[in-house]
Amino acid sequence: MQRFLITGGAGFLGINLVRYLLDKGHEVVTLDIAEFDYPDVRERVSIHTADIRDRAAVDRAMEGVNIVVHTAAALPLYSKQDIFTTDVIGTKTVLESAQQHGVERVIHISSTAVYGIPDHHPLLEDDRLDGVGPYGRAKIRAEKVCLDYRKKGLCVPIIRPKSFVGPERLGVFALFYDWAKDGKGFPMIGSGKNRYQLLDVEDLCDAIYLAATSDRDVANDTFNIGAADYTTMREDYQAVLDYAGHGKHIHGLPAGPVIFALRILSLLRLSPLYKWVYETASKDSFVSIEKAQKVLGYAPKYSNKQALVRNYQWYIENLNRFEHSSGVSHRVPWKQGVLRYAKVLF
Repeated sequence: MQRFLITGGAGFLGINLVRYLLDKGHEVVTLDIAEFDYPDVRERVSIHTADIRDRAAVDRAMEGVNIVVHTAAALPLYSKQDIFTTDVIGTKTVLESAQQHGVERVIHISSTAVYGIPDHHPLLEDDRLDGVGPYGRAKIRAEKVCLDYRKKGLCVPIIRPKSFVGPERLGVFALFYDWAKDGKGFPMIGSGKNRYQLLDVEDLCDAIYLAATSDRDVANDTFNIGAADYTTMREDYQAVLDYAGHGKHIHGLPAGPVIFALRILSLLRLSPLYKWVYETASKDSFVSIEKAQKVLGYAPKYSNKQALVRNYQWYIENLNRFEHSSGVSHRVPWKQGVLRYAKVLF
């Protein structure tokens, strides 16, 4: 039995990982600025409600910990200042505390956003990094901090997951699920014939656990993580509309004009989407997971379609918990902005 500290433990990935590790018989400590409001596991977890930028709080949570999974991050809809101080300075704080407390390894959850808007696919771990926007750039800088601590002798596996969905996931996906629930078709930027790889959160938890338990020399590396089975964006998202049962369809829209309009709406703070989402939604976006498969033994169980439908099922079953809430994290629906008026057209 190991003692795991999960930063961002109250978040979407955090709670899924908490449940996953508890099921495997491990002790779990969480550190998050948000309240840990999960009654099903609350009594089985050591909870620290604090900011990862607070070194004293991080030190308190780090006591007796064997392995850290660093999921905490300020997401793209946060301010530039919060993104930098949380994602870069906060990461350094966690790594520094972990090393001083003799932690065995720190698994850093990065993002495929570090590849920016690429000119080829599939993307490999050693491809050029080019972050789009403050979030993408901060994720690259955070990875550089991780590499610095590797040189200092700390084992720091870096996981770069594709956009992941599953129980507790809302955020931008809640826009789509809300329309599916209400018997609406859904507009897509571009034709939808592009391939856009996703990831089920359970498969991500498997990958993290492999990074936590594999031989140190094997795990101390950087790995892309995503689904193995995915088709086109139009086909994958249509699976949710088919499951919803209203006979509705995905509607492709010309990418150029839509992206231009979203750029204007972003300037006016009326867009529900941030730049990296709308700039990449009409393009291919998939990574090679061959390295993780060969080195870690990673074997994803869910396709894009299965992951999206599984997330939609959870959304419908839990709608009463969040239908009147909104925010900027993945655990609450994002505001629909001007899209709420377009809904009547579909």
